[in-house]
Amino acid sequence: MKKTIIATSRAPAAIGTYSQAVSVNGVVYLSGQIGLDPASGQLVDGIDAQIVRVFENLKAVAEAAGGALADVVKLNVYLIDLNHFGKVNETMVRYFSEPFPARAAVGVAALPRSALVEADAILVLPE
Repeated sequence: MKKTIIATSRAPAAIGTYSQAVSVNGVVYLSGQIGLDPASGQLVDGIDAQIVRVFENLKAVAEAAGGALADVVKLNVYLIDLNHFGKVNETMVRYFSEPFPARAAVGVAALPRSALVEADAILVLPE
């Protein structure tokens, strides 16, 4: 098994004991991203901006791994208010196209840094 740690300055640095992503035999496991701006390290304001920032952060890490969001096979979205799920769907079509990845959406009580949304993903690198 060959494990490679993925890191990029185009996404927020890890704020704990984890890596932005880990690649194992062509499968890349992307850690959860919240709406942190990578330049300032601050959470962007509002649910719409946070959703966009989450997908931009995931995109940056996917690209650092040698892939793209089109290579995502599984996406997990965590929301502190499931009423915002429609906004996630509206934004997702700007980042993903058919066939869409498998996805779970989970309502949670709280997220790191008081974020409103978080997402993680698994992608398979093209051969």
